[in-house]
Amino acid sequence: MKTIMFSENHGSALKTMDPSTGEEYKRYKLHTKKEAEELVQKTHEAFMSWRETSLDERSKIIMNMGKLIADNKNELAAMMSHQMGKTLSQAKQEVDLCAGICEYTAKIGPEQLKDEKRELDAEDYGIISYQPLGVILGMQPWNFPLYQCVRYSAAVIMGGNTTVFKHSEICFETAAKIEELFLEAGLPKNVFTPIYVKSEIADELIAHELVKGVTFTGSASIGKKIAEESGKHLKKTVLELGGSDPYIVLEDADIDQAVETCVQGRIYNNGQTCVNAKRFIVLDAVYDEFRDKFVAAMEKVTFGNPSEGEFDMGPISKKKLREKLSEQVKDTVKKGAKVLCGGKIPEGEGYFYPATVLEDIPKGTPAYDDELFGPVASLFRAKNLSEALKIANEHRYGLGGGIFSKDNDKAIRIAREKMDTGMINVNTYGAAKPNMPFGGVRESGYGREHGGFGIKEFVNIKSVYVNEL
Repeated sequence: MKTIMFSENHGSALKTMDPSTGEEYKRYKLHTKKEAEELVQKTHEAFMSWRETSLDERSKIIMNMGKLIADNKNELAAMMSHQMGKTLSQAKQEVDLCAGICEYTAKIGPEQLKDEKRELDAEDYGIISYQPLGVILGMQPWNFPLYQCVRYSAAVIMGGNTTVFKHSEICFETAAKIEELFLEAGLPKNVFTPIYVKSEIADELIAHELVKGVTFTGSASIGKKIAEESGKHLKKTVLELGGSDPYIVLEDADIDQAVETCVQGRIYNNGQTCVNAKRFIVLDAVYDEFRDKFVAAMEKVTFGNPSEGEFDMGPISKKKLREKLSEQVKDTVKKGAKVLCGGKIPEGEGYFYPATVLEDIPKGTPAYDDELFGPVASLFRAKNLSEALKIANEHRYGLGGGIFSKDNDKAIRIAREKMDTGMINVNTYGAAKPNMPFGGVRESGYGREHGGFGIKEFVNIKSVYVNEL
């Protein structure tokens, strides 16, 4: 157990728990609101010089950051495991992804942001220039302690902005490490500035006159409040919110391959990912076969303390979140759903929850209408493709999804034209790739990250009209 100190004048202390044991992990002294505001001021001052830094120099620093992230893989992975229960193998995959994000951003950034000349009239031409906005407030959750920060910060820093970063309270340790690595990579002080505050103070910073944009990942309910507060001050936002991703299994799917992929898609990151596969909509002709094989595979999923061995899953990140998940399952079952496996909190220490499968799920229940943030799969039987698409699309979320069919052309056509989400997997499951845009529609938010799109979310796309004298 360690206490991280920032100054003698900080506000209240914060205690975090290791979710695998339920025991205290670390303590933190929090910044006061005044200290947080002072850090915003320092981050603005850093912006005034950082904005003048060349694209090549920004690229070099971000490339260095990627190398340092890779070099510190084991330390970063262990942090994530103790903070939120991620298995060590998946934590190391997260580190690799973040190193790749930095490398990709560094490579494409200068080309994405360079001035573009366009011919206008006979003697006129235009210049499109991408100029940074200033201080961007980043607020990120706990489920990917490294990735959630790196995916936004690499892009906004490449764009010439600076950022004040509020991490989840259980991940302050990772926030401090990211700042350390950025500085080692050559980033000037306060271009990336963590603030160690509770959410209420971070929300109040949205109104700060020096904050020019806000990026937030979290629940739809909080995202709406962030959007409302940002809208009052006409500040650009990027919101990546919840998801209840539908995966459709067609009659001509490879059922064994679909089952294996869907199990991994549901239990990945202990089932605590916005783009987990969550709702499984199976056509009637193959429903029974899929269900039986899927349940058998979910019953074999192992869970345990990541520090004591390699398991399929670690724990739920917080005790209160496990309690919420358990109540959602109980409520759904009370209203008519069936539990095919799992569904009960196991005895023993830590915040574990077993891989669970529900079927015959009525409308108006949490498993039908909401997001279950944990390893609980919801099965739906569909008479035909039209009904499957209706079940998939008539949902308030629209982040990711998937479709299984041996006919790739048909599956791609359905994915492109019929499924109303920001991302679709065809015969596979994947969470994020550095070169593909990430984001959703409806209550899953708006804006895009990765693939070069995130670099331009927080820049002023400026038109300069020139008369050739």
